[in-house]
Amino acid sequence: MSGGALSEALAHPETSAADGDLGASLAGSPAGPWRRAFRRLRRDRAALGAGIVLLVILVASLAAPLYASLVSRTDPFRSNLSGKIMIDGKRTPIMQPSTEGRGLGVTPIGPTWRGSYFLGADAQGRDVAARLLHGGRNSLLIAGSATAICLILAAIIGTTAGFLGGGVDMVLSRILDVLWAFPVYLLAISLSIVLISKPIIIGPITIGSGSLILPIVIIGLVYAPYVARPVRGQVLALRNSEFVLASIGLGMPTWRILMRDILPNVSTTLIVYIPLMMALNITTESALSFLSVGVQPPDASWGTIILDGQGLLYTRPAVSLAPGVAIVITVLALNLLGDSVRDALDPRAGLRR
Repeated sequence: MSGGALSEALAHPETSAADGDLGASLAGSPAGPWRRAFRRLRRDRAALGAGIVLLVILVASLAAPLYASLVSRTDPFRSNLSGKIMIDGKRTPIMQPSTEGRGLGVTPIGPTWRGSYFLGADAQGRDVAARLLHGGRNSLLIAGSATAICLILAAIIGTTAGFLGGGVDMVLSRILDVLWAFPVYLLAISLSIVLISKPIIIGPITIGSGSLILPIVIIGLVYAPYVARPVRGQVLALRNSEFVLASIGLGMPTWRILMRDILPNVSTTLIVYIPLMMALNITTESALSFLSVGVQPPDASWGTIILDGQGLLYTRPAVSLAPGVAIVITVLALNLLGDSVRDALDPRAGLRR
């Protein structure tokens, strides 16, 4: 860069390279695409807000055992129909006489807005707040693990079909078409019913009907075709690019071309899909658990807690509303983060803004 150009750039920083690339170039280390993407993401207020919300939800869910033992002092997985708690110096039964209709039966205590039974109790006398945090752990674990399985399978299938082409592409594409023909929830429910009906024995490993591995694998398999399709299309375009054709012409091994030329260019697409698939998997897991084909009792998830509160909507709506609000906030934050990540990794994002 000439002295006049440098003086002009320093005098008018708004015309210099975006994201501080000029300063990085002067320092002898030009900013790469990942560093520029991180800088765009760091300046995005929506992404920062969504990240903070997700971090709070994650930390609160991980602290579920501490909340149950130190704050609520209850076992969120054990029925407590005859239990009592102290409210304003009085021992109050958790299950109180019903005030609806003829006053028959009992109704769980409502929100106390204190440490114990902060959001009230469910029909089994269990602390809703403690179950909400434990349910968040399972929901996030299932969604995150299913997302990892989905993206790994999609990357393998999409890359293999797009790069090898020919008969391999035709066979894999037809398999994806068959899976794509099934409605997502119908396929997930069918697989859940079949796999939950009896234990699965794989050598020395036995996977019971209550294992979290089942919903993780089912959700990961169901959504793999939806990610494999765009990955395959991108690999097809890269397969005919000049740098890949040059590597093939030089006789480079296939594995080296895939690792050095194809996967680095596909990785941005997979990264964009992470928060979006997380949001989709959380809603899917909640729906399956609500239908009793996902997380099985005594484990809890946001979907099972909504199911527990279905019969209490008119008397204790907080039982179902609390996990519903948690799902909405988490999915909204993940979608906002996904949009921000997409814009940060898109080299044309600056032109659109």
